[in-house]
Amino acid sequence: MAKKLVLKAETREQTGSKSAAKVRKQGRIPAIVYGHKEEPVAISLDKHNLVEGLHDGHRVVNVQIGRKKETMVIKDIQYDYLGKDVIHADLMRVDATERINVTVPVELKGTAKGTHEGGIIEEHADHLEIECRATDIPESIVVLVKDVGVGDNLHAGDIELPPGARLVSDPSMLIVTCGLVAAAKTTEEIEAEIPAVPEVITEAKEEEEGASEEHG
Repeated sequence: MAKKLVLKAETREQTGSKSAAKVRKQGRIPAIVYGHKEEPVAISLDKHNLVEGLHDGHRVVNVQIGRKKETMVIKDIQYDYLGKDVIHADLMRVDATERINVTVPVELKGTAKGTHEGGIIEEHADHLEIECRATDIPESIVVLVKDVGVGDNLHAGDIELPPGARLVSDPSMLIVTCGLVAAAKTTEEIEAEIPAVPEVITEAKEEEEGASEEHG
């Protein structure tokens, strides 16, 4: 198992948008720590260390506040409106043996046999909610699609989970389908679908034009 990331935190005396903006200008990320029936604590974390840890797939971290070090799960990360920069984090205290509910991304692997039959794979859900030990949170849940043919579906209940994990999401939730690619219509086919102008309208128009000439 990879070595657990250690993040050194500083407590924040002030909260609110102005205070958070000031923290970010200092190269730090405002965060909240909660859990284990203790009062929430406002902290800040070094932005570089936090972002690097996220990129490396760390979900469980050791957070050091002063002389106290606690194991925590990164429960939520908020990004800016562009979806690029981390602007806030929520962390939850956990025990090594504690089981928690987490949302884990789904990762499709393999080439579906249906793609050789004129089909295309569609992913309908990119995350699954599972229950597992706090120290065993997977970076992703791999879904092998090589045996998926045209007309086949994979639901949440069909997905093999990591050892010790339990599915929390609805087992009937659709994850993957393989359907035929609709063939592009030709110009002739499109024109054939356009309703023809009723003849009675054309005849009525000709009669009107004839009447106008007589009175002219």
